[in-house]
Amino acid sequence: MKKSHPLRRVVLAGAATVSGIVLLLSLKPASDPAAASAEGGAPQQQQSVAPQGSGGAQAAAGTQAQTLTGDVVKTDYGNVQVRITMAGGKITSAAAVQAPTGGRSTAVSTDAVPKLNKAAITVGSADIDAVSGATYTSGGYKKSLQSALDKAGAPGGGAADASGTGGTGGGSGSGGGSGDASGSGAGAAQAKTVTGKAVTTDYGPVQVRVTVTGGKITKAEAVQQPKGGRSDQVNGDAIPKLNAAAVAAGNADIDAVSGATYTSGGYKESLQSALDQAGG
Repeated sequence: MKKSHPLRRVVLAGAATVSGIVLLLSLKPASDPAAASAEGGAPQQQQSVAPQGSGGAQAAAGTQAQTLTGDVVKTDYGNVQVRITMAGGKITSAAAVQAPTGGRSTAVSTDAVPKLNKAAITVGSADIDAVSGATYTSGGYKKSLQSALDKAGAPGGGAADASGTGGTGGGSGSGGGSGDASGSGAGAAQAKTVTGKAVTTDYGPVQVRVTVTGGKITKAEAVQQPKGGRSDQVNGDAIPKLNAAAVAAGNADIDAVSGATYTSGGYKESLQSALDQAGG
């Protein structure tokens, strides 16, 4: 057999080696990790930063709520105190943390307080109607509610106090936070005093005088009332309650005082005639 030449084998081996090196060099750029990171890194970094500042701070702003507790208001049947939550300048929650309890007061408060809470949220101020049959609780609730609103800087608080010191005298004291708070300007706070007709009862005449400021009763008093014997005792107890009820309710729809039915009836009739004269 013919042997292959040794030089020829060396040449073939060298050619094979060169071909292998050329193939390796042609594949290197595609697997270069530096090139891959340069192409994909920049867009990924941009995407993580952009969503962060789009609106997180704005969403939190304006939704922060504050909870405020009004003053404790004493009534003939117990204390009343109101706590409210405000957000965005509006009442979002209202609750009575104190209300008259014991005996019939428990039933009255159980019925009246939820209605007063709902009215406070709906109206958004202390200018709410008294609940029928709960005159004293309603009056105390409105005063405590107004004091809570004053702490929140709600409209109506500061202006009312300023106007009450001018010409009404006792009006700011007896009206409390319930009636005087609506007058936002000096003109709206002008007071008017009117006297109702004298109403004859089985025990004597009853006549009421009221002071009306900004369309609300800020003061009420009896200029005539039955006197003599037991009437002095009965009316000494009943008249102050009727006066307070008139201011709290803001109208003649007030409850009669127990044990003073005739005086209460005459008082309400005279009060209504006074309100008619005042345009109330």
